Amino acid sequence: MILIADSGGSKIDWRLLTVEGTILQANTPGFNPYYQPIEDLIKNFKEVVIPKVTERITKIFFYGAGVSSEKNQMKVKNAFLEFFPEAHIEIGWDLLAAARALCGREPGIACIMGTGSNSCLYDGENIIGNVANLGWILADEGSGANIGKKFLVDYLRQNMPEGLRSQFHERFPFTREEFLEKIYQQERPSAFLASFLRFIFQHLKDPYCYKLIYNSFSEFYENNVMKYENYKNLKVHFTGSVAFYFSDILRQVANDKGITVKNILEGPIAGLTLYHQKDLTK
Repeated sequence: MILIADSGGSKIDWRLLTVEGTILQANTPGFNPYYQPIEDLIKNFKEVVIPKVTERITKIFFYGAGVSSEKNQMKVKNAFLEFFPEAHIEIGWDLLAAARALCGREPGIACIMGTGSNSCLYDGENIIGNVANLGWILADEGSGANIGKKFLVDYLRQNMPEGLRSQFHERFPFTREEFLEKIYQQERPSAFLASFLRFIFQHLKDPYCYKLIYNSFSEFYENNVMKYENYKNLKVHFTGSVAFYFSDILRQVANDKGITVKNILEGPIAGLTLYHQKDLTK
């Protein structure tokens, strides 16, 4: 049995593949070792995923945000070794998952646009370039957390249309102090900020919301995709809920900048499942 995980800021998609071809799935809250203790991952894994394991796990492929450093990779790997000490374990960053799921064996630019955002230059086999990812506090252009942060700032400073502001208050009836507590004192603030995207999506006809999304995507292209040499001659692919649900605007901004966008998937887990089925017989 092979275990595959795609870990983002909001959730982790798990897949268990058996030799017979059965595919089991599970979902747990998101995990990022930069912001959360490893105990969070272990607890959810033990409660939700372990009960679904019906055979010996021989290989584990964990892709996630925040695991590009060797230190964080070892944290995650050691967590799995507690349960499966004999399994072959590979820890890869979320960009590798995106590249494998979106580009396959072809060169391209693979991007993530969900709770967080990132991009990489992929040669068909390996990641050969990456614009520095700085997280939602410093950058993360185009991400749910980044857009949500801008939206909340405008809401609290009354820099948006009053009608829109009133509707948002009905959905999120928090005081300024309560918003700040959720951002600065409670767990997973990036996921909380990204939760505003559903409201924004439902109000895209409002010029304020459309402009916010358009400008955020423009910032992403300019600060990420357009940093790669020869970007106009490569296909650009996206995975992530923000890219998927706002795909029309994402493609429009790309067209305005002379960028070719091909695949836009909500998540890479299906592509990763196909990619790793070959490992069942090895």
